[in-house]
Order: sequence, then structure tokens, then C-alpha cells
Amino acid sequence: MVSIPCPTGLERPARLKDGTRRFALESMKGKYGDEARAFPAVTLDGIDGFDAMSPDEKYSAAVLAIARDCPLRFVDGELIVGSATLGAAIDHQVPAFRGGSAVFSSVSHVTLGFDRVVREGFRAMEEELDLYADLPYTRFLKDAAEAFRIWHGRMLRESETLNPACHALLTRVPFEPASGFHEAVQSLWFAFAFTRLTGNWSGIGRIDEILGPYLEKDLADGRITTDEAREILAHFFIKGCEWIVTDTPRGTGDAQHYQNIVLSGVDADGRDVTNAVTWLVLDVIEELGISDFPITVRLNRNTDPRLLERIAEVVRYGGGIIAVYNEELILNSLVKAGYALYDARRFANDGCWEVQIPGETYFIYGPFDGYSLLMRDVLGLPDAPKHFDSYNDLWNAYAKRLRDYADEAYRTVSGWRGYRDENGDWVWNNDGPPCAVVSLFTKDCAKNGRSYYQGGPRYTVFSPHIGGAPDAGNSLHAIDRLCFRDKLVSFDDLMKILGNDWEGAEPLRQYAKERIPYYGNDDDEADAYVTKILDVFADAVLAHLHENPFLFIPGVSTFGRQIEWSCSRAASPMGTKKAAVLSGNASPTPGTDTEGATAVVKSYCKADLSKQISGAALDVRLHPSSVSGENGLAALVGLYRTFVMLGGFFMQTDVIDASVLEAAREHPEEYKTLSVRVSGWNARFVTLNREWQDMIIERTSGGTM
Repeated sequence: MVSIPCPTGLERPARLKDGTRRFALESMKGKYGDEARAFPAVTLDGIDGFDAMSPDEKYSAAVLAIARDCPLRFVDGELIVGSATLGAAIDHQVPAFRGGSAVFSSVSHVTLGFDRVVREGFRAMEEELDLYADLPYTRFLKDAAEAFRIWHGRMLRESETLNPACHALLTRVPFEPASGFHEAVQSLWFAFAFTRLTGNWSGIGRIDEILGPYLEKDLADGRITTDEAREILAHFFIKGCEWIVTDTPRGTGDAQHYQNIVLSGVDADGRDVTNAVTWLVLDVIEELGISDFPITVRLNRNTDPRLLERIAEVVRYGGGIIAVYNEELILNSLVKAGYALYDARRFANDGCWEVQIPGETYFIYGPFDGYSLLMRDVLGLPDAPKHFDSYNDLWNAYAKRLRDYADEAYRTVSGWRGYRDENGDWVWNNDGPPCAVVSLFTKDCAKNGRSYYQGGPRYTVFSPHIGGAPDAGNSLHAIDRLCFRDKLVSFDDLMKILGNDWEGAEPLRQYAKERIPYYGNDDDEADAYVTKILDVFADAVLAHLHENPFLFIPGVSTFGRQIEWSCSRAASPMGTKKAAVLSGNASPTPGTDTEGATAVVKSYCKADLSKQISGAALDVRLHPSSVSGENGLAALVGLYRTFVMLGGFFMQTDVIDASVLEAAREHPEEYKTLSVRVSGWNARFVTLNREWQDMIIERTSGGTM
């Protein structure tokens, strides 16, 4: 039997056929990604008049060439067909080259409207384009649709002899509405694979809501068994590994292509969508350990306890594959921001964890380092330290800087995306790269006659994201205690000490590190410094929420930028030296949380996270021993319940032993499939560079439970 490795040492169940498991392992080890790398792109060199074309015309030529000329792949025994076979797409490019180089970048941080293809059929989407034939942009959407038809036609012809079973599926889908589970899976995969083939990195969305009704009906009618359905769904996940390559360049691990999946929760009418597909997805992940579809489960107070236990069981296998949303808080947050409840209930994510309405949203976020705003802009460290007579004066200065930053960001975004004409009407700027394929799968782009980048979608969202808020809050707490309350050192002397990177002040540094409680330990006083920062930042952003026809909403994240920010960061009042790698997302500063995972969750939930409408991520690292046995399972379930009851937003958990990571760092060839949760995405640990590996090992060694 083919064995699938497990980072926590548990033995994976074996429900799937051995051929399916073998297909999964060869995919995860890079066989098909290597094939794609061998054929990176089609060529545009032979197209007459190409250089004189408009950007949108060039894009149409590119996607039509991709559809005509890309290699087709059929794998013996595969249960669904269609593959993104051009290697340049792995690099976030449209894989069509002119003079040996890419002409266009592609689109990510989006979840497209694949559900429409499954339910209505692609033909209905083409007919909708005819309603807007008089709008200039429609021609480019029709070119994208024609490329889709060309690729489908090639696959249909070749599959007749190479995969007759899938050929039968392709005679109906994706152009007609799916009539059963197998057709629905093929339709969803085919639409998704086409967007990947043209270079885009989209999320999948709510896979159980999309596919569940088809499976439930087929099971009831006796058309399929649960085991047969599991095999089909496993092939969907396996094919999502087609961009893994054998020798992935070392880097940040940001190479999972954002193909996130959301499970469970309520539908647009408020009904629970948990169904047979929900359970089968968890089965597949548990058995195969495929991490390339990071999964987030929508939890609420009424979530079936059996689902909570099943999530916990799968999480114990490690890999950081499953995270959770607090659905009730997010729905409240979205409605307050102006989303219709019907739309809000449909939320998924953007390929990381920022919430959006799939198929109806343009989203972009702007990260900044809130810690450096304090240390550099307000305190003037390290080169020109400023003086403050009181903590209140310091806090007011920092709060003003946060508000000013929000105002600056809003002015920048407004000028970038559009302007008010002489009548006061909003006019979208006609910029952004061509993206007709993404626009085709985004509702209202055809109706509005504008692309995904140009205000075409129903929702256009810009989100400043604060990073380093825990570090800034801890630093303010330390200054307040050391200088103004305990009076162990004068403010000016502390600034000099920090400017000198704590040289000659080791006893004071140890006091700051060990005697002052910080965020993450369920200490009300310590946590208040962080929650106040998040409140001020959110309020400053939300002051501009509806001033123009786009949403301007706050969020909390670093997405791993704490590494790149570290080189310019000053020594902190809480005792860290300069250039330290500090907190990730809304998680505690490394080494400062000592009271366990539940205390971390309680600290995180003290902020009004409903204001962080884009999202606020908490990372929790758990040692395998802490979640073993029935008691460990109950503890993990309790952690999820605490997260929901106290008002969390998004929590990603990873179960891993630092010793396994250390072994993988030294012997990467033995750990090719080892996955870790990074920051909204998963990464194969051996693809991370040394700096990232060290950060993950350090935060795992100082685990919270």
C-alpha cells in the first residue's frame, strides 16, 4: 500500500484506492509541475500587428493562443480532466510570451464565481454577454469565452480516445448545468483549471455548498456510493497539486497559489450548508495530507459538535491545513459595513483569509508596520529620539500617527482608482492590467462594461492592514511601566538605551522581558494596550468607509512581512534587540505568551474584531502531545468553542513538533511533502529559505500549549 507521510507521526487512514494514493504522492512530489515547467508558455511572436494592438486586444490574442496551443494532459485513471499545463502560470504570469518574456501579469487575491458555471452552465454566461453586446468591453469578455470553448473543444476531442468516461462528462459540462455529482466536480474543476491555465490564482470558494446538493441527491437516488464520491473528490484535490515542482526555489513559501476552500456555515438564506461533501473533504485531507487547498471552516454557536470533533481529528495530523472563521462575528461585521445580509452570508475568502463575496469582489490590501510607526515616526528611534513628558502625551502622538496614516492611505487609494467629475459623479480610472478571463467569471463586469480592475465588480474593496500591533502595544506597556509608573528609568535614558540596542543595560532588559506581562496571557492590563491600538486604527479607516463607491475597510495582518520588516526595526522597550523578527498577524510577540493557547485566544478576543472587517488572523502552534488522546481532542474542540464564544475572527492552528522541522531543515530530501501553516497559506517546509524556516522553528519551539 502507498504510504502518505504524516508530520505528527499518526498513521493515516486508508479509504481510497491504492492507485489514487499513488497519483496523489507523485503529484505532491512534483511530477506534473515539472512537466509544466518544461513548457512554460505559448508564443505570441508570429501574430501580425501585435505591437500596435491595445492592451486588451493583446490580452485577447494571448488567451486565444493559450487555448489553441497549450499542451493537453491526460493521466491514466484520472476521474476528472483539464490541466493548467503552462509553467509560467506558476509564476503569476499570463503564460504567453513575446520575445521570450511575459507580456502580462495575472490576478490573485480573488475567488471567482465558479458556482455559476456549475449551477447555470457556461452557456448561460455566454448568453448574458449578448445582453451587453453594445458595450465596448463585451468584445474582450467574448474573446475570453471563445478561448474557453477552444480549450474545451480540444479536450473533448482528445478525451474520446484517451479518457472515454470523462469525455462523456465533457459532452454536457461545463456548458450545461451539472445534473449529478461527477458532472458538478468536472464542471467546477474545468472552469477553475481554465483560469489557472491563463495564469490566474483564484480561490475555489464554498466547495460543499457548490457540490453538496448534487452529491446528496445522487446518494439518495442510489446513483453513487460514498466511496465512489470520495474517489472523485480526491482526484479534484490531487489535480490541485499540478503546480508543485520537484525543485521549488527557496523563498517565502508563498507558492500554494491561493486556491483556498471554505466549508460549512450558512447559505444566503441562513440555512446550514454542512453536507456529505463537507465530511468527504475532511476525509480526503486526513488521508492524503494535501495542503495545496488551505481549508477554512465557518463555525458558529450552532455548529454540529460532530463537525467540531471531526475538524479536531484532522487538525491533529498536522500541516496547518485547516483554519476556522467565526461566522456570526463576520456576518455582523459585513452587514455593518454595508453588505446586504444575503451577500454577506455567502462570504468566502480571497485566497488567503481576507473575507470577500466570491465572484463579486475586487480586493486589494495595503500592509504597514504599526510597530515602526511608533518606534520610528513617533519616538524617532534609533537616530533622533524624541521626548515625552507623560504616557498620555506619547499615546496621543501615536494615535494621531495612526489616524494620519489611515487618511494618507485613503487619499492615495482614491486618487489611484478614480475621481469626481464636475457634476460630482464618480469616474473609475481606466488602469490596471488586462484581465478579461477574471472579469468573465466576476459578476457585473459585463453589465457595467468595466473590467475587474476598473470598478466592474459589485464590490471594490481596499483594505489597509496593520501589522506589528502586538509589538507596538507591548512596547507602549513597557514604556508606561518602566518610565512613568514604576519609574525604573527616565524616558530620555530609555530612549538612549534603545538607540544603543540595550548595550550596557542588560539587567533592565531582563526586567522588561521577564517582569512585565504582555499581550497573549489573558492579562487585562497588558491586552488593553493592543486592543486600544486596533480600535483607533479601525475607527480611523472606517471614517472613510462610504465616501466613494468603493469600500475602505481595516484588517490586521503581516503575512510573514515581520521578516522583511525586521531589518529596519529598532530595539524594543519590551527587551528585544534591533532587527528582531516580531509578531505575526494578531498573534503575540514571540516568547511573550506563557499561559497557554486558551490565554492567547482570550487576549486576542478582547479587541472588537468586528471592526476589522477584512479580517484579523491569530496563529496558534500546538505540540502533538498537547492534542493527543481523548483529552487532547476535547481540548482542541474547547479551543474552537472559546474562539467563537469570545468573538474571534480567524484562527489558524498548526500541530507540529519543532524537532520534525529541524530534521526537515537538515534533510529536506526526506520531507518533500511536509506542510506548515505560514500566514493565510500553507507552504511545503523545504521550499522556505533559511530565514523563514528559522522563524517557524522558533515560534514552534515557544509553543503556546
